[in-house]
Amino acid sequence: MGRGRAKAKQVKVARALKYSGGGDLESLRRELGVDATPAAPARTEAGDGAGQADLDREGEPRA
Repeated sequence: MGRGRAKAKQVKVARALKYSGGGDLESLRRELGVDATPAAPARTEAGDGAGQADLDREGEPRA
């Protein structure tokens, strides 16, 4: 028992955050432990060197 008040408070806070239009994104990132910089694209293990740069406009390998 007693969940009603806690839930009502959570709903009130959620609505305030939703409709406030702002928010401190930096503090949220720190709290969640998320890095602000985007992740670098993953590199493949191809190793043969046949990448997109080795193809001509039609998609055929260059000679």
